Amino acid sequence: MQFGQFIERVRRVKPSRGWKRPLIVALIVSVSLLIGSLLLYAQFFGPANEYGETTEFIVKPDASVFEITRELRRAGFIKSSTAFSLAFRLYDKGRGIQEGGYKLSPAMDTLSIAKALASPPYLAWVTFPSGWRKEQIADLLVRKLGWSEDERVQWINVDTAPSAGLIEGVYYGDTYLIPTDQSPAYVAGRLRGRFTDVFAPYAAEAAKRGIPWTDVITLASLIEREAAKNDKEIVSGILWNRLHAKMGLQVDATLQYIRGEKGNWWPVPTSADKKLESPFNTYKHVGLPPHPIANPSLESIDAALHPAKTDCIYYIHDTNGTIHCSKSYSGHLANVNKYLK
Repeated sequence: MQFGQFIERVRRVKPSRGWKRPLIVALIVSVSLLIGSLLLYAQFFGPANEYGETTEFIVKPDASVFEITRELRRAGFIKSSTAFSLAFRLYDKGRGIQEGGYKLSPAMDTLSIAKALASPPYLAWVTFPSGWRKEQIADLLVRKLGWSEDERVQWINVDTAPSAGLIEGVYYGDTYLIPTDQSPAYVAGRLRGRFTDVFAPYAAEAAKRGIPWTDVITLASLIEREAAKNDKEIVSGILWNRLHAKMGLQVDATLQYIRGEKGNWWPVPTSADKKLESPFNTYKHVGLPPHPIANPSLESIDAALHPAKTDCIYYIHDTNGTIHCSKSYSGHLANVNKYLK
């Protein structure tokens, strides 16, 4: 028998009624299950609002997944907290939800929202304190924003050096929410803008008193690195006395600035460091260094403009951090022998 004849015979065979009924029943059951599954999915996993617009959803530092889920439900991004918890488990790689900002929309289904929150954020929280040099800030931005090594170098050598006066110390220590796709140059400008806004009243006061604003920032950066929180004014008074006497400032923090390197930006200074050839060596050069060495706090800027009145020229901090000052070098040596030996 040829193949064509075999096919023709098969086509002529009529199915029995007993074969038809189970097939129809199975088809009806399958369609019902499919429709039921789709309705169940739409009820719990579907978009909370098909016409919702994309907005920024902010995850605060230290927020738990439970707290974030509750906020998603409250803000109308998801229909079911339980459904989101189940969906997030599919995408979570053990990191949880990272702090930062995410682009979400109520028009996204729960699986899409869970996947987005399991990915790196679009906006990253970046926090750094006062007393940091710009290379430290760069290291942090590399980790938080995912910068490349080329972008890090660009930040240090170009973006933070628009002029001699803005090369260092003008990046206000604070908490920022920064888009991860912003260029290093834009981030540098944003941080400088924040510094300008915060210190505007002090800049105005310096101008009124005829003190160069760059000198105030530079002196404040030394105070930030040298003084404890409760003795900034006295350290400022001593440094101003040295400047007026045209003697070296002899600030150890400038030696640290000279020697600082990746992994140890503020090394413990040694006696040999006082002989280093650098314009920042305040043991060899009189006056302020060429530019700030770190970003000063409000307290340090205020202290630079409002120093304590003192006759002291020398100072040390003992092992407890308490300051001891003296009017003469002999008195300074006595303090060293008494408190540091």
